[in-house]
Amino acid sequence: MHRRGFITAATAALLVPLDAVLLAPALAQPARETTPFDPSAVRAMARQLAEKPFKDTDKALPAEFKDIDYDAYRALRFRPEHSLWRGQGLPFEAQFFHRGFIFTDRVELFEVNEGRARRLVYSPNMFEFGALKVPPPDANLGFAGFRLHAPMNRPDYYDEVAAFLGASYFRAIAKGQVYGLSARGLSLQTGDPKGEEFPAFRTFWLEKPRPQTNSVVVHALLDSKSASAAFRFTIRPGETTVFDVEMALYPRVEIAQPGIGTLTSMFFFDANDRVGVDDFRPAVHDSDGLAMRNGRGEQLWRPLTNPRDLQVSLFSDVNPRGFGLLQRERDFHGYEDLESHFEKRPSAWVEPIGDWGEGTVQLLEIPSNEEIHDNIVAFWRPREPLRAKGEYIYTYRLHWGFGAGDPKLAQFVKTRVGAGAEGARRFVLEARGKTLEGVRPEEIRGVVSADKGEIRNLVIHPNEVAGGLRVGFELATAKEPVIELRGQLLRGDEPLTEVWLYRWTP
Repeated sequence: MHRRGFITAATAALLVPLDAVLLAPALAQPARETTPFDPSAVRAMARQLAEKPFKDTDKALPAEFKDIDYDAYRALRFRPEHSLWRGQGLPFEAQFFHRGFIFTDRVELFEVNEGRARRLVYSPNMFEFGALKVPPPDANLGFAGFRLHAPMNRPDYYDEVAAFLGASYFRAIAKGQVYGLSARGLSLQTGDPKGEEFPAFRTFWLEKPRPQTNSVVVHALLDSKSASAAFRFTIRPGETTVFDVEMALYPRVEIAQPGIGTLTSMFFFDANDRVGVDDFRPAVHDSDGLAMRNGRGEQLWRPLTNPRDLQVSLFSDVNPRGFGLLQRERDFHGYEDLESHFEKRPSAWVEPIGDWGEGTVQLLEIPSNEEIHDNIVAFWRPREPLRAKGEYIYTYRLHWGFGAGDPKLAQFVKTRVGAGAEGARRFVLEARGKTLEGVRPEEIRGVVSADKGEIRNLVIHPNEVAGGLRVGFELATAKEPVIELRGQLLRGDEPLTEVWLYRWTP
């Protein structure tokens, strides 16, 4: 779970051949030499790349960098004084990651300024090496990725706001947050017993931002055995950090299992799932549920679990309006962790721009016995396979922040599960939101159903301590291996809450 160029085009007079960019890293082009750059050429480059056999990235590294552990890699630090755009009075700076540990792929980086691209050349002087041996001055070990900094929390300090590191992984935070879940440019064959394919970003172009702007643009070229793709990210940090993502995908072969808008997170345990947990903390997770707004406008919520066996859930839809992995518990006392601060981890919401057609939002919950593993994956999968040599355009807005999805209805903010009478399981749900305010309890009816087993003793009453309503019921499981549950609060036929979905397993 931790894994992760120019061409001549009609639209751009680019002078450097494709192979020179991708296969001859930082050798021929001096640091000050520039070449013309047109954003449309990245898409043309991806299209041309997909027409050729796949060539893997350069992974060659001295053993002292390849065979190091996580702590040694963390000690390999970038020197801030070498930050791109440092001291120029611009709203962003960029710092670079050194190759090493599990991040062995070489990533090529360019700065774009006034329509021209300049290669960013590696130097050992850019890094502190800790206990590692410092490479010779002429070493060309290269970069593994980069991170962006901006004065988000206060005007006199450049906070880290986003990072691109490992395969096609990237992540971001909003004001007042710490890193949590990640996104991916593309996922392939996720959950397939034959194994997953991990596409990787190979080249990035960072556009130099203008003074007084609140956004920075990053172009990226992605490649893998099955496909190549071009990306344009427009990144705006703030109370909510927003990525406008434009993706052009070019399959080399037919792809039956693509993942678009992929999010990857961690769920270890919470009040709905504490089986076998011996921990002083009430909960440990980067996300506690999958939220969706489908093409019919329904607002759906599916709490996460750490199952005994791999669980794959499919939610069919046409033209989804949004989906995301959210962290709804925002109280420190919900976690009691002074180091990890899970209450500050971001939610991420994928908002499609335009129609994505028929497909499914898919959720994978992977068993995990440690909190270090990202065991939750969610993405959109088109109904029809992506054909070889085709072109597929996906545009979406990715929101990172404390809230996401712009809910119109009251939300189920907590799901608790425990022992009930006569071997049943007791469910207690907390619902809060403006649509519940001023509604008399006798006007509210709860609808809870199960595809197997039996629902018993449904009760609804106000939560006089925390506010909102508490919904309780029992599920008689009848020893079923999997039971799908669905619940909602209504006034007459008018929905007051989102739809609560849950997969119960022993």
